[in-house]
Amino acid sequence: MTSSNIDIARTYFQAVQTGDMAALGELLDADIVWHQPGANQFSGEHKGQGAVFQMLGSMMETSQGTFAIDRIHALMGNGDLVTATIHFAGRRGDVSMSMDGVDLLRIDRLP
Repeated sequence: MTSSNIDIARTYFQAVQTGDMAALGELLDADIVWHQPGANQFSGEHKGQGAVFQMLGSMMETSQGTFAIDRIHALMGNGDLVTATIHFAGRRGDVSMSMDGVDLLRIDRLP
């Protein structure tokens, strides 16, 4: 089961990297709960696909369309959890950020 969860996570990240919103819509549960860490305008709990897509759209708008996960270093699975070590970057005007991060995905599938 873990290797198929890793495959689902890989498909998710590919959709994010290519901007395939239709595929994301198929992968994300309608009642998704997304926990965005930090202390910024995107931080907090986002409930439902609409709220998640709004947050992602705001990230793209704020970064003038440059926010991207440009590298997935590793995907590791344990039961219904998949951890991804990633690198992401974005820019707004003369200000840029580029850093590594960790995403934790919980993959629930219907039997």
